Amino acid sequence: MMDVNIVGGGVIGLSIAYELANQGLSVAVYDRQQLGLEASWAGAGMLPPADFKSATTPGIQLRAASKPLWPEWSSRLKEESGIDNGFINCGGLQLSLDNDGTGWQDYVSEWRQSGALVEEYERTALQAAAPFLSPQVQAAFYLPEMSQVRNPRHMKALLSACAGKGVQLNPGLPIIGFEKTNSKITGIRTATEIHRAGQTVIAGGAWSPEILHDLGIRCELIPIQGQIVLLSMNQLPFRHVIECGSRYLVPRSDGKILIGATESDVGFNKMNTAEGVGGLIQFAQSIVPCLKAATFERAWAGLRPKSVDSLPYLGRVAGYENLVMAAGHYRDGLQLSPITARLIRQVICHEETELPLAPFSCARGMRV
Repeated sequence: MMDVNIVGGGVIGLSIAYELANQGLSVAVYDRQQLGLEASWAGAGMLPPADFKSATTPGIQLRAASKPLWPEWSSRLKEESGIDNGFINCGGLQLSLDNDGTGWQDYVSEWRQSGALVEEYERTALQAAAPFLSPQVQAAFYLPEMSQVRNPRHMKALLSACAGKGVQLNPGLPIIGFEKTNSKITGIRTATEIHRAGQTVIAGGAWSPEILHDLGIRCELIPIQGQIVLLSMNQLPFRHVIECGSRYLVPRSDGKILIGATESDVGFNKMNTAEGVGGLIQFAQSIVPCLKAATFERAWAGLRPKSVDSLPYLGRVAGYENLVMAAGHYRDGLQLSPITARLIRQVICHEETELPLAPFSCARGMRV
């Protein structure tokens, strides 16, 4: 019998497994398909800055608590797995394509209020600092503390480190139900057997409602499709992350450039569309015109798990004394994975959590 069963082998589930294994707990991870190949793999790996002392909302507090964990996690994973996850502090440019001065200043103020360092550019200074940008760019500021990590490499490092710590990894093994005794989950059912554990964590991303359905729990969480395009160039025109609203350009050190991302409520559909891919390429070229000469590599889509208020569900699930939830991170699963793992470990080990979990309560979007 294991100490903890984790249902879902994306970045959240594997990070929790890694954190628990570091505390000496026995852990098993189960996933319906290959581990780490859904939204965790599909994202662009941006790690935006925030400062905990200044953070005023639960979402920014969570981000501010996670950001400083990344250097240590990346270093430790590299030492244990031999895999460099590509974590770097690359800085980030925030851009505006319109002349709404009031709205733009409100946006700048939001970043300042989050505790992020913000360096505003005058128009002439921007042209000198970033000559690759289109004249369509009306305003910009720089976030020197913006970082990034390469999702696929991070997932490989996590998988290797978890295996090295004795985590039982079970890809391609869907859960078809639970074994219950009164208010306790005593095991999870697969097609061939029951796997028992003292506690169970649901970290199934967009598939979490389907997993919880067998317990008579309705979870308000929907998949939001996000399409991404990958280009490449022999020489990168920029080294910073570039964001404009919800869309972005993320340069990699090997000449790759990620363009993202669309947002579509189309169910569990991961097919790319001409409109989505074409729109992203057009956006990228409108920001950085020289990308017209870039080579198209490929496109893909992932399904982001969106909760009722875009904040994750974290903590114990009412009605079951040993059932824990960690899902619904929407666009922020990767960046919030270290702090999520720490908070869930504190819940499972009956420790005081370093952040109050009331804003992330499972009761917000779950009904029996």
